[in-house]
Amino acid sequence: MSQLLLTIEHDAGLHARPLAQFVKVVKQFDAEINVWNMTSNKGPAKGDSPLKLMLLTVKKGDQIRIEAHGEQSEPALSALRSLIESNFGE
Repeated sequence: MSQLLLTIEHDAGLHARPLAQFVKVVKQFDAEINVWNMTSNKGPAKGDSPLKLMLLTVKKGDQIRIEAHGEQSEPALSALRSLIESNFGE
């Protein structure tokens, strides 16, 4: 198992377009991804489930924990880190 702790800086949080981008990245890898909202103590939610991720209600400034299990866990976490740190391309 590998994990990351990251802070969401996008104005919309992990909602709508950022959430869709997150799920798209997760689905590119052979890894099981789970996400927790550490700020509100919600989770886990499967990283490939938009509905479950929405229920975490991740807002701007919230810290999330992402855990990955599986063959491609490290590249998956690296891609998710890049996506989040780039503020979802904005």
